[in-house]
Amino acid sequence: MNISLKKIDDINATFTVDLAPEDYNPAVDKAIKDQAKKAKLPGFRPGMVPAGHIRRSFGKSILFDEVNRIINERISAYITEEKLEVLGQPLPVDSEEDTKYNWDFKDNFSFNYEIGLAPEFEIPFTAETEFTEYDIKADEATLTERIKNLRRSYGKMTNPEVSEDGDVLYAVLKQDKEEGIENTTSIRTDIIEDAKIKKSLIGLKKDDKVKIDVKKAFKVADLARILGITEEEAENLDVTKFELTVQNINRLEEADLDQDFFNKLFPEGEVTSAEQFNEKVKEEVENLFKQNAAQKLRNELYTFGMEKVDAKFPESFLKKWLKATNPNLSVEEIEEGFADFIANLKWTIIENRIVTANNLEVKYDEVVDLAKERIYAQIKMYNINEEPTDEQLGQFALQLLSDREQANRLFEEVKALKVFDYLKSTIKINSKEIDYNEFEKLDN
Repeated sequence: MNISLKKIDDINATFTVDLAPEDYNPAVDKAIKDQAKKAKLPGFRPGMVPAGHIRRSFGKSILFDEVNRIINERISAYITEEKLEVLGQPLPVDSEEDTKYNWDFKDNFSFNYEIGLAPEFEIPFTAETEFTEYDIKADEATLTERIKNLRRSYGKMTNPEVSEDGDVLYAVLKQDKEEGIENTTSIRTDIIEDAKIKKSLIGLKKDDKVKIDVKKAFKVADLARILGITEEEAENLDVTKFELTVQNINRLEEADLDQDFFNKLFPEGEVTSAEQFNEKVKEEVENLFKQNAAQKLRNELYTFGMEKVDAKFPESFLKKWLKATNPNLSVEEIEEGFADFIANLKWTIIENRIVTANNLEVKYDEVVDLAKERIYAQIKMYNINEEPTDEQLGQFALQLLSDREQANRLFEEVKALKVFDYLKSTIKINSKEIDYNEFEKLDN
């Protein structure tokens, strides 16, 4: 058996694999004998089917399967031995010679495959590369809004007599024309876009009436929901003046800053005063800000790497490979998503080369730990007081990782975090303190 590689250029090549009868017949003979032992055919006792009968009946099929298996294994071994960085998998090249084989256990086979090779380039991150990492501080407005949302989450619903900003009006909306649209609905005053209209809905009582221009008051999607019509119908309303009649006023009162409220948010007794509560909220918010800052730095590292690495890819081969492995995709669909595919492929190669060059290793325990983190965060999102045990988290993590797609996603996420941590230790980072409002104005 012989395998040879011919480079067409730096990113395209072909394999030629030559097989003589002595290369494949031993494997074919073994496969025939194995099948004879397992075959259940009429007229023969189980396991007593003669190998010659199997050869005559199924020999060509077995030969075809074994030749393909041997070729695939040899190509895979050759790629590993030669340390080739291939993209996709080798694709067979159609040849007139392929149709001339007799498949009679005497053929000398020669098959050709085309492959795509990853382009060569230098990793652009060095000790001289400078980036900014932001230390985001929580301003009073952000903390006040977070505390307000927490208190509302555990507050109670009341029905005041007079409406205020932020209330929900249960009301009838009737279009100002004969046989117009009429709908009973709930309207949150805080989603109203026009300040004058919003002001007209404050200070109302039950049975009060007011006329509003719904097109000015609401976004199209909100308007469609409120009137019970489609967005297209909302966009094309011929009469936008509606009479609003208040039927009820709902208000979510904020929870009191008492021990009962603190115990709902934190382990019992951990927070016992408004001051401690405010500090806890600040700590929580600024921890979230650290994630925002880290994500911005990751985005900037990605953008820098993608801009600095100028590389060509075997696009023609990759499009053929995508079609071969995804036969349901149309040529148009492949073209439409190809730019994003190449961008993802480019960054994956950058990451993989950083991993290989620096002996970075993704360990199974690290993937399990990340799965536990994700599960813990999800549990706390729905029940802030529930504290799952490490054993429970471990069981949930193993269930999650039994799904190959989820396992691969978490593996890639751990790898990305390792690459990020490595790059942070390599590049020059300038720390800058900034308020959250100013951070939000940055180009993220």
